[in-house]
Amino acid sequence: MNIFQDWPEPIVRVQSLSESNLQAIPNRYVKPLSQRPNLPSQNHHNKHNPHTATIPIIDLSGLNTNDITLHAKTLEEISKACREWGFFQVVNHGMSPQLMDRAKETWREFFHLPMELKNMHANSPKTYEGYGSRLGVEKGAILDWSDYYYLHYQPLSLKDYSKWPSLPLHCRDMLEEYCMEMVKLCENLMKILSRNLGLQEDRLQNAFGGQDEAGGCLRVNYYPKCPQPELTLGLSPHSDPGGLTILLPDEHVAGLQVRGSDDAWITVEPAPHALIVNIGDQIQMLSNSVYKSIEHRVIVNPANERLSLAFFYNPKGNAPIEPLKELVTVDSPALYTSTTYDQYRQFIRTQGPRSKSHIDELRSPR
Repeated sequence: MNIFQDWPEPIVRVQSLSESNLQAIPNRYVKPLSQRPNLPSQNHHNKHNPHTATIPIIDLSGLNTNDITLHAKTLEEISKACREWGFFQVVNHGMSPQLMDRAKETWREFFHLPMELKNMHANSPKTYEGYGSRLGVEKGAILDWSDYYYLHYQPLSLKDYSKWPSLPLHCRDMLEEYCMEMVKLCENLMKILSRNLGLQEDRLQNAFGGQDEAGGCLRVNYYPKCPQPELTLGLSPHSDPGGLTILLPDEHVAGLQVRGSDDAWITVEPAPHALIVNIGDQIQMLSNSVYKSIEHRVIVNPANERLSLAFFYNPKGNAPIEPLKELVTVDSPALYTSTTYDQYRQFIRTQGPRSKSHIDELRSPR
């Protein structure tokens, strides 16, 4: 499927740049004026910054209760968040705080290993699996200020332990447990989203190709300290190409920003041991735009590194993705032409993050 065997130019690890104590970042990382973050001046971190709105925080324990009112209220909160925000935080989501902390700790240890050990896992655009420093294969592209590690967890046919880090010790065991919990949560959320759309509980899951065929992959993001955070981004604005994303954020260093309805960038302040859920492009298409995938980006920090884990839950690569027929009516005709996730992802991997340009290209001609 992928035509790219290797990167168009030598890979530079952003972490190496950061650790070399350079005063100015290389031009490769300097964003055009219109894309630079408008950071509040670093010295007075006023909490009254109008754009630190909080995305909804939803307590999922309401779904495991016999209290019918509370159950309905929780479903309604999720429905509203999917329609109005495309992003929400969940607490009491069933994943143990210890596992969440261990996952972040283990990955921090990985990124602090000597470079030659990390480079043993260097990735290529063939699969993107492994240790990487860029998205997209466009020669001379302006790059983001981040390194990452990407791996497949499911379907079984794509799971390749040799692509998972062997250090720190027990890293693979932790990953196995972490990804298994993530899949459980995603499957659960898929049922809730289906019900909230007025569909059979398993409808979205079936559209993804069923439980065994749906894709699950993990991208661990590492954003090193940056001497000029006002000139660059850790991750350029994009909406997630896949189905559902569940992010385990850095609790100590905020960085994720979501584009609000007034186009202002809103910094997400993570709640303790919360996970951040967002809708991807595939669910926007399946739901015929009832649920929206929202643009987001990551800003970097002059004083602190930042680490986050994004778990992506995606349709099977060759499953046709188009608005579900139950949601297409005379009043709301299908907004998108049919595509497959493989075709969709190919575009993203060629061009890198490009706001919401791709899903817009698939809008049905009127």
